[in-house]
Amino acid sequence: MAIVEKVIEAPPEQVWAVLADGWTYSDWVVGTVHVRDVDDAWPRVGSQLHHKAGPWPLSLQDSSTVLTCEPPRRLVIRAGLWPAGEAIVVFTLEEVGAGATRVRIGEDFAAGPLRWVRNKVNDLVLHQRNKETLTRLADIAKRQKADE
Repeated sequence: MAIVEKVIEAPPEQVWAVLADGWTYSDWVVGTVHVRDVDDAWPRVGSQLHHKAGPWPLSLQDSSTVLTCEPPRRLVIRAGLWPAGEAIVVFTLEEVGAGATRVRIGEDFAAGPLRWVRNKVNDLVLHQRNKETLTRLADIAKRQKADE
Protein backbone atom coordinates (compact mmCIF):
# COMPACT_ATOMS: atom_id res chain seq x y z
CA MET A 1 0.00 0.00 0.00
CA ALA A 2 1.24 3.46 -0.89
CA ILE A 3 0.78 5.94 1.98
CA VAL A 4 1.55 9.63 1.64
CA GLU A 5 0.83 12.49 4.01
CA LYS A 6 1.09 16.26 3.98
CA VAL A 7 0.25 19.06 6.38
CA ILE A 8 -2.02 21.58 4.67
CA GLU A 9 -2.34 25.09 6.06
CA ALA A 10 -6.13 24.99 6.19
CA PRO A 11 -8.56 23.61 8.79
CA PRO A 12 -10.04 20.11 8.28
CA GLU A 13 -13.44 21.52 7.32
CA GLN A 14 -11.86 23.51 4.49
CA VAL A 15 -9.91 20.52 3.17
CA TRP A 16 -13.03 18.37 3.52
CA ALA A 17 -14.97 20.90 1.42
CA VAL A 18 -12.63 20.14 -1.49
CA LEU A 19 -13.01 16.37 -1.01
CA ALA A 20 -16.78 16.81 -0.83
CA ASP A 21 -16.90 18.68 -4.16
CA GLY A 22 -16.69 15.85 -6.67
CA TRP A 23 -16.51 18.28 -9.57
CA THR A 24 -13.00 19.35 -8.49
CA TYR A 25 -11.43 15.87 -8.60
CA SER A 26 -9.91 16.34 -12.05
CA ASP A 27 -8.25 19.51 -10.69
CA TRP A 28 -6.29 17.70 -8.00
CA VAL A 29 -6.35 13.92 -8.51
CA VAL A 30 -3.37 13.13 -10.74
CA GLY A 31 -4.47 10.96 -13.65
CA THR A 32 -8.12 12.03 -13.60
CA VAL A 33 -8.52 14.18 -16.68
CA HIS A 34 -12.25 14.85 -16.69
CA VAL A 35 -15.20 14.49 -14.33
CA ARG A 36 -18.23 13.49 -16.42
CA ASP A 37 -20.86 13.48 -13.69
CA VAL A 38 -21.21 13.49 -9.89
CA ASP A 39 -24.15 12.02 -8.00
CA ASP A 40 -26.11 14.68 -6.11
CA ALA A 41 -25.51 12.72 -2.89
CA TRP A 42 -21.68 12.87 -3.20
CA PRO A 43 -19.84 12.06 -0.90
CA ARG A 44 -22.43 9.94 0.95
CA VAL A 45 -21.83 6.18 1.09
CA GLY A 46 -22.81 4.56 -2.20
CA SER A 47 -22.65 7.76 -4.25
CA GLN A 48 -20.53 7.86 -7.38
CA LEU A 49 -18.26 10.17 -9.29
CA HIS A 50 -17.97 9.37 -13.02
CA HIS A 51 -14.60 10.21 -14.55
CA LYS A 52 -12.14 9.79 -17.37
CA ALA A 53 -8.52 8.96 -16.67
CA GLY A 54 -5.42 8.85 -18.82
CA PRO A 55 -4.37 10.73 -21.94
CA TRP A 56 -6.60 11.12 -24.95
CA PRO A 57 -7.27 9.06 -27.08
CA LEU A 58 -6.51 6.28 -24.62
CA SER A 59 -8.69 7.70 -21.83
CA LEU A 60 -10.71 5.20 -19.84
CA GLN A 61 -14.19 6.00 -18.51
CA ASP A 62 -15.19 4.59 -15.16
CA SER A 63 -16.67 5.52 -11.80
CA SER A 64 -15.53 5.82 -8.22
CA THR A 65 -17.83 4.87 -5.34
CA VAL A 66 -17.82 6.13 -1.75
CA LEU A 67 -17.42 3.26 0.74
CA THR A 68 -17.04 5.31 3.96
CA CYS A 69 -17.83 8.95 4.67
CA GLU A 70 -17.06 10.50 8.08
CA PRO A 71 -16.92 14.28 7.58
CA PRO A 72 -14.53 15.99 8.11
CA ARG A 73 -12.19 13.15 9.09
CA ARG A 74 -12.30 10.15 6.74
CA LEU A 75 -13.33 9.28 3.19
CA VAL A 76 -12.86 5.87 1.58
CA ILE A 77 -13.40 5.45 -2.15
CA ARG A 78 -13.29 2.47 -4.49
CA ALA A 79 -11.74 4.03 -7.58
CA GLY A 80 -12.44 2.20 -10.82
CA LEU A 81 -10.19 2.16 -13.85
CA TRP A 82 -11.30 -0.91 -15.74
CA PRO A 83 -9.94 -2.87 -17.57
CA ALA A 84 -6.84 -2.09 -15.48
CA GLY A 85 -8.67 -2.70 -12.21
CA GLU A 86 -9.67 -0.72 -9.17
CA ALA A 87 -8.10 0.69 -6.04
CA ILE A 88 -9.25 1.46 -2.54
CA VAL A 89 -8.24 5.00 -1.60
CA VAL A 90 -8.43 6.15 2.02
CA PHE A 91 -8.26 9.85 2.89
CA THR A 92 -7.79 10.74 6.57
CA LEU A 93 -7.74 14.27 7.93
CA GLU A 94 -6.35 15.21 11.33
CA GLU A 95 -6.24 18.69 12.81
CA VAL A 96 -2.68 19.65 13.76
CA GLY A 97 -2.52 23.02 15.44
CA ALA A 98 -4.65 26.03 14.72
CA GLY A 99 -5.85 26.01 11.13
CA ALA A 100 -3.74 23.13 9.80
CA THR A 101 -4.64 19.60 8.70
CA ARG A 102 -2.54 16.49 8.24
CA VAL A 103 -3.97 14.68 5.22
CA ARG A 104 -3.00 11.08 4.58
CA ILE A 105 -3.76 9.11 1.43
CA GLY A 106 -3.48 5.34 1.52
CA GLU A 107 -4.02 3.58 -1.79
CA ASP A 108 -3.91 -0.06 -2.73
CA PHE A 109 -5.01 -2.02 -5.78
CA ALA A 110 -8.10 -4.04 -4.90
CA ALA A 111 -9.10 -5.85 -8.09
CA GLY A 112 -8.05 -6.51 -11.67
CA PRO A 113 -4.68 -6.95 -13.30
CA LEU A 114 -3.03 -4.15 -11.30
CA ARG A 115 -3.66 -6.10 -8.11
CA TRP A 116 -1.58 -8.99 -9.38
CA VAL A 117 1.42 -6.89 -10.43
CA ARG A 118 2.03 -5.21 -7.07
CA ASN A 119 5.68 -4.45 -6.62
CA LYS A 120 8.05 -1.74 -5.41
CA VAL A 121 7.88 0.07 -8.76
CA ASN A 122 4.07 0.33 -8.54
CA ASP A 123 4.32 1.52 -4.93
CA LEU A 124 6.87 4.15 -5.98
CA VAL A 125 4.66 5.36 -8.84
CA LEU A 126 1.60 5.56 -6.57
CA HIS A 127 3.67 7.31 -3.90
CA GLN A 128 4.90 9.98 -6.33
CA ARG A 129 1.45 10.41 -7.89
CA ASN A 130 -0.17 10.85 -4.48
CA LYS A 131 2.49 13.34 -3.35
CA GLU A 132 1.54 15.49 -6.32
CA THR A 133 -2.16 14.88 -5.63
CA LEU A 134 -1.74 16.22 -2.08
CA THR A 135 0.20 19.23 -3.36
CA ARG A 136 -2.69 20.07 -5.70
CA LEU A 137 -5.28 19.45 -2.97
CA ALA A 138 -3.33 21.80 -0.67
CA ASP A 139 -3.25 24.53 -3.32
CA ILE A 140 -7.02 24.39 -3.76
CA ALA A 141 -7.83 24.17 -0.04
CA LYS A 142 -5.53 27.09 0.80
CA ARG A 143 -6.90 29.19 -2.05
CA GLN A 144 -10.47 28.60 -0.90
CA LYS A 145 -9.48 29.53 2.65
CA ALA A 146 -8.01 32.79 1.36
CA ASP A 147 -11.21 33.52 -0.63
CA GLU A 148 -13.47 33.40 2.46
